[in-house]
Amino acid sequence: MIVLMTNFHLTPSPLKGRVGEGLETMDNQKSKQLRKNLRNNATPQEIILWSRLRRKQLKYKFRRQHSFGKYIADFYCKEKKIVIEIDGSQHKEESNQGYDKERTEYLKRKGMKVLRFWNNEINNNLEGVIFKILENLE
Repeated sequence: MIVLMTNFHLTPSPLKGRVGEGLETMDNQKSKQLRKNLRNNATPQEIILWSRLRRKQLKYKFRRQHSFGKYIADFYCKEKKIVIEIDGSQHKEESNQGYDKERTEYLKRKGMKVLRFWNNEINNNLEGVIFKILENLE
C-alpha cells in the first residue's frame, strides 16, 4: 500500500533557521495519526509479512508505516536502509505507475533500496519473498 501525504510544509533548515530547501514533511501529528491508522487497518498481506519481519526474526529491526518526506513506506529497516512495499492490483493501473516510479526514485535518492512484492507473492510464495529479503539484508 502506498500513501501520498498531501498536507505538508517545508521544514526550517537546522543550520539557518529558514525554510528548508525542498525537504517536504507532513505535520508531525497528522503524520503520526495517519501511520497509526494504516497500522490498525493493515492489509492481510501486510499482516502476514509483518508476522515474519517483527521482533528481529530476520536479525534486523523493521518498522511498519515509516515516513519519508511526504511518503509512507509499508516496512523499513533503518540499519540496512531497505524499504519494503507490498503492491495490490491498483499498482498495475497506468495512472499509478508514474507515481510509484517517482516515489521509488525519491527513496533511492535518499539512499534507500526499495523491494516491491505483489500481494499474490505474499499469498502464494511467502518463503520466496522472505528469501529475497534475506538476500538484500546480507
